[in-house]
Amino acid sequence: MNDIIQNIKTRRSIRKYDKRQITDEALGSIIEAAQYAPSGSNSQSWLFTVIQKQEILSELNQLIRRAFAGATFDEHEYPAKIRSKQAAEKEHYCFYYHAPTLIVVTNKQDYPNAMADSGLALENIFLTAHSLGLGSCWVNQLAWLCAVPEVRAALTQLGIPEDHFVCGAAAIGYPDGPQPPAPLRKPGTVNLVR
Repeated sequence: MNDIIQNIKTRRSIRKYDKRQITDEALGSIIEAAQYAPSGSNSQSWLFTVIQKQEILSELNQLIRRAFAGATFDEHEYPAKIRSKQAAEKEHYCFYYHAPTLIVVTNKQDYPNAMADSGLALENIFLTAHSLGLGSCWVNQLAWLCAVPEVRAALTQLGIPEDHFVCGAAAIGYPDGPQPPAPLRKPGTVNLVR
């Protein structure tokens, strides 16, 4: 098996990190890989906001907890949103799993390919982090709640343009503990037409 396929098949979502900050060299490699993702018409309209200051991460976490407290979801809502709202009621809740680095990926609201381009960039982030011995996990909470005025104001204060929305975010750090096993892949997800 070649190295790229091996890296793809062994990457896992990590939800427990030790407190060590990643190196500037590793961060540079991760961001460079993100910038090399494909984008529609080579627009490269994404923005990668890297947050490593723990006070800011803690403030964002409290904003997310408050936003969830004020959110109303019905029974047809995406189940992970409902679980996250319930989890956010607990004092120890941390939407970014206490990772030392959070990379928030935003893109232009009026750009039709924003989610696709940003998703490709996030996958490059995850695969590069794994190749460097780091853990990563996609986190959705900022994307789900970025239109809440208090959250939007915090994003603006971090330098994220008003015409951008959060497509996703990546928690990055050194895993604390063993990597979880790979979940079984569902059968019947391929439709081969020849």
